[in-house]
Amino acid sequence: MNNPEKLARLRERYANASGGDIFDTEFAVVARSQFTTGDKRKWPFAGIPTLLDAPCRPEFQDLPDFGGLDIALLGVPMDLGVTNRNGSRFGPRAVRTVERIGPYDHVLKCAPFGMRKIADIGDVPMQSRYDLAQCHHDIEQFYKKLVAAGVSPLSVGGDHSITSSILRALGEKQPVGMIHIDAHCDTAGPYEGAKFQHGGPFRLAVLDGVFDPDRTIQIGIRGGAEYLWEFSYESGMTVIHAEEIKGIGMEALIARARQIVGTGPTYISFDIDSIDPGFAPGTGTPEVGGLMPREVLELLRGLKGLNVVGADVVEVAPQYDATTNTAQIAAQMLFTILCLMVHAKSEPAGG
Repeated sequence: MNNPEKLARLRERYANASGGDIFDTEFAVVARSQFTTGDKRKWPFAGIPTLLDAPCRPEFQDLPDFGGLDIALLGVPMDLGVTNRNGSRFGPRAVRTVERIGPYDHVLKCAPFGMRKIADIGDVPMQSRYDLAQCHHDIEQFYKKLVAAGVSPLSVGGDHSITSSILRALGEKQPVGMIHIDAHCDTAGPYEGAKFQHGGPFRLAVLDGVFDPDRTIQIGIRGGAEYLWEFSYESGMTVIHAEEIKGIGMEALIARARQIVGTGPTYISFDIDSIDPGFAPGTGTPEVGGLMPREVLELLRGLKGLNVVGADVVEVAPQYDATTNTAQIAAQMLFTILCLMVHAKSEPAGG
């Protein structure tokens, strides 16, 4: 270094400082939540794995107020609604084993666990691993308890059929809008006598009156199933195909999404197959030509201040990805969405 005065200042502050000595005001707040004594932090590879390394509080499921949580992280390990490759029942477990996400989002300036009461409360209790309709009944009833307690749910599936029953709980008093990031619109009808299938949750939710299609934007849509999605257009949803995004530009796309959902209650549903399978192959319905993880992060971070009342990350099927990249990406998106939900709890709607 050619500046001796600068070197002297750096030496004065840092020569005898430990890794736990953080002097920047903003960074120090985060550091205090991570360092217990001196430079000692929790080992990311030790202890019980939880979603985003959140406190493990399955006992909160038995409390009427869920322990006073602001946001509940929870798994929905059910994939009886898939049309092809199953395995997303293992999604919550795979995301829990990702050992290092957070604790700080440098873009959103958010360290969520120091700002709100958040915990991993385990998995939604379901009575039968074989009965799809019963599973959906159990999901709906459980989320209604969360809503009654004033707890915002952030879920990891499971297949995308779970979202229709979650929306039945969240939209019971007022229909919610949605930012839906996916390769597929998921607005098809019943198949082979089963209305609960992962290609149709949002048609169900609209027809149930709990979901507002005019306040919904579907982003990243592509692939050979386009002929199944007429309900999206007929109901008034805004559909943005993957190949349109470059021409629109991310800044304009974010502005459009914000304008469509407005200040009303909004749900975010992120399907891992929105990401190109070159990055995230571990899913049941991969579609070539998808989004990059960096693009989705930019999109999500642009939604700061929206009235996000709940969200999910679905369709992670880890057995199709030996690298664990799919679960890693899912966990990062989960953390970013958590930051959005923390800001929603902290700011006026639309702020």
